[in-house]
Amino acid sequence: QVRLFHCYCRDRLQQLSQLTVVQNRQSSLDCIHYIPIMIPTHNNAFFLFAIVLLCFVSAVNAGASPEGVKYLASKKEEEGVVSLPSGLMYKELRPGTGKTPLIGTACDCHYSGTLIDGTEFDSSYKRGAPLSFAPNQVIRGWTEAMQLMKEGGKWELYIPPELGYGDRGAGASIPGGSVLIFTLELLKVKGAHKKDEL
Repeated sequence: QVRLFHCYCRDRLQQLSQLTVVQNRQSSLDCIHYIPIMIPTHNNAFFLFAIVLLCFVSAVNAGASPEGVKYLASKKEEEGVVSLPSGLMYKELRPGTGKTPLIGTACDCHYSGTLIDGTEFDSSYKRGAPLSFAPNQVIRGWTEAMQLMKEGGKWELYIPPELGYGDRGAGASIPGGSVLIFTLELLKVKGAHKKDEL
């Protein structure tokens, strides 16, 4: 299944906590379990801001492999491919005629994902059932694309690492720095949609 993007920040926080524990053990400090409350109260906001900034920088610094860079440059020149300022590219395979979701609106979607060498790492089609999630629950490339699509639409997405899983990758199936290719169908918008904002 598609991994939720907010898990990235959670994992980074866990890594930071583990690093802090290791550093304190090396310093022979006898208060490992009290690390969170040892931070002065007036610094709490700054500490949290630093963690969020660390997560953001780690994601943005992600770079595609040389093969990925070449693939994206070639894809950008293809007829019908739309390139957005964020780095996301897509091709509309079937136009949608229905609603466009808000960032927090749950949607039923079918999808398949591959690496640039054609290796498929996930597919709701093969599982035989679509998944339901909101644009703010998935990787950044999907978050942007879903808020541009209309219900019934089918797109092919070309996602650079900084809008996907960054340098960390995702398990054994998606190496760090991977460019991702998704076929994404927006089957149903299950709540508030953009015209509701008018």
